[in-house]
Amino acid sequence: MTFILDVHIHTVASGHAYSTVSENAAHAASIGLTHIAIADHGPAMPGGPHFFTFSNQQIIPGYIHGVRILKGAEVNIIDHDSKLDLPDKLLHTMDFTIASLHRGVLPPTNRDTHTQMMIKAMENPVVSILGHPACAHFDIDIEAVVSAAARTGTIIEINNMTLNPKSVRYKGDEDQRRLLTACKKYKVPILASSDAHFCALVGEMGKAKALIEAEGIPESQVLNTSAELFFQAVQMKRDAML
Repeated sequence: MTFILDVHIHTVASGHAYSTVSENAAHAASIGLTHIAIADHGPAMPGGPHFFTFSNQQIIPGYIHGVRILKGAEVNIIDHDSKLDLPDKLLHTMDFTIASLHRGVLPPTNRDTHTQMMIKAMENPVVSILGHPACAHFDIDIEAVVSAAARTGTIIEINNMTLNPKSVRYKGDEDQRRLLTACKKYKVPILASSDAHFCALVGEMGKAKALIEAEGIPESQVLNTSAELFFQAVQMKRDAML
């Protein structure tokens, strides 16, 4: 299984990342990726970028170092009603949107609350991808979240950083295996990501890829293998829910 795109990548604009768009693209080109994305944190993240950072993304070239540059955001779920920290009108203009829970924005509470926040976020047509579910800080009902992803047409992320023992989100791989088992059951599209905050980590999805292959997920369900599959999945959700 060959991965050609990585869409969860941060730049210096996120405040706690260390590389530029050009540096990320250069590394992507060196390892054979054809598509990467800008997915900086929304403005509610401490130290995060201003609204103008996202509204001005159109000035960034479509290709840098021969790599297609997609424009998106990793928005924060900022309250228990699953409000996002960028307006839907702006998010509709982007290539995709990741929605995530971060403890620096919204402190963890309990399993039922986390589950309902994720489900309600996925019911928003602008949310293309659910970011790093089933991580250490936010316990969830995996079956309920994945069945909601199937109902809403939302992509589930398998976040490589969450599988890194050095990450604050790490708690082993059992929940990620359960997440993949549920995705296979409900035929939910999945997307591995590096969640890179430094250019040398762009495309680093080895742990996620190994787990996906070990769980026997069909290649047609893994959107990293085809930009066309990724674009189709994003557009199908927008079309279905509008």
